[in-house]
Amino acid sequence: MTTFFLIRHAVNEWVKTGKLAGWTPGVHLNEDGKAQAEALGKRLATSKLAGIYSSPLERTMETAAALAQYHPALSVQIEMGIGEVRYGEWQGKAIKKLAKKKSWMIVQHYPTRMQFPEGETMRGAQARAVDTLERLHLEHPEDTVAVVSHSDVIKMIVAHYLGMHLDMFQRVMISPASLTVLGLNDGRPYIAALNDTSHLIPLKQDKE
Repeated sequence: MTTFFLIRHAVNEWVKTGKLAGWTPGVHLNEDGKAQAEALGKRLATSKLAGIYSSPLERTMETAAALAQYHPALSVQIEMGIGEVRYGEWQGKAIKKLAKKKSWMIVQHYPTRMQFPEGETMRGAQARAVDTLERLHLEHPEDTVAVVSHSDVIKMIVAHYLGMHLDMFQRVMISPASLTVLGLNDGRPYIAALNDTSHLIPLKQDKE
């Protein structure tokens, strides 16, 4: 059985802009994000990882690097298939303005119909992410691997393996620096943990 640690990247300053980042270059972890990634790295330090795979964007690569420092025999490998959804013309736009578009409601309630202008479909994004995990399963049939990706992508992966229709994927919550555990074997898949952020609790307590 392959055990996947599905990890969302930690927080970054772009969130404060109120804009949709997508594939915007130069979006790095902020200080809080670096602390979150470090906490996650420490939590998984004793895990026997056979691979660390990441979306190519800076925020995911930096989160993956925080894991890799505790696994010196491994290097972070880029996987385009788990990259962020390609939002096309929506990328970099203010979310408040996008939320006024009729198509925003399609994303929220009927994403299987959504084609981002000059971007990809939500169906296509889910398919490429799932195809990537299936390939990694074949490459690591008995291993534990870390996959560092993005909120919507992980939510769509979870929806697929839970047998949820893509139109319901927005019901899943995936927080920054969270851990979701997926098991794949020759039988049915299972989700052993979903949106686990227990490693971040000490960070929250330090701020109180």
